[in-house]
Amino acid sequence: MIRFSLVCDQGHAFESWFRDGASFDEQAERGLLSCPTCSSSKIAKAIMAPQVARKDREVPEPQKPVALVSPEEATVRLKIRELRAMLTEHSDYVGEDFAEQARRMHEGEIKHRSIYGEAKSDDVRGLIDDGIEVYPLPNLPDDLN
Repeated sequence: MIRFSLVCDQGHAFESWFRDGASFDEQAERGLLSCPTCSSSKIAKAIMAPQVARKDREVPEPQKPVALVSPEEATVRLKIRELRAMLTEHSDYVGEDFAEQARRMHEGEIKHRSIYGEAKSDDVRGLIDDGIEVYPLPNLPDDLN
C-alpha cells in the first residue's frame, strides 16, 4: 500500500491510499477519484517529501483518520444506492438483450415494462437517435471495486 498526497483542480489537498502507483493512475484515468471537498474528479498527485525514518526522533502519536467522504457526500451516495436498488427491484433484468428489448417495446412488438441490462454504447446511441428513452443506472466509483 502507498499513500499519496493528492490535489484537485480547485486546489483542495487531501491524502488517499492505493495498492500501488499504477492503481492511482488507473483510477484517475477512469474518473473514479473525487475530491472530498468539492467532488471534482480532476485529481493529480501533489508533490510530497519522502518520509525517512530517523532514529533520533520520538515516535509520533498516531494521526486521526481522515474522512475521504464528507457527510453530505455520504448522504448523496446513500440516496444513489437506494435509487438503484429501487429501480432494479421493480424492473426485469434482460442482460445483453437490453437494446433489442427496448426497441421491440418501442415498436409495440412486446408489452411495455421496466427493464435493465447491458448495451454497447453504439446500441444506446441508436436507441436515443430513434427517440427511445434510455437512462443509465446510477453507479458509484466504489461499486466498481
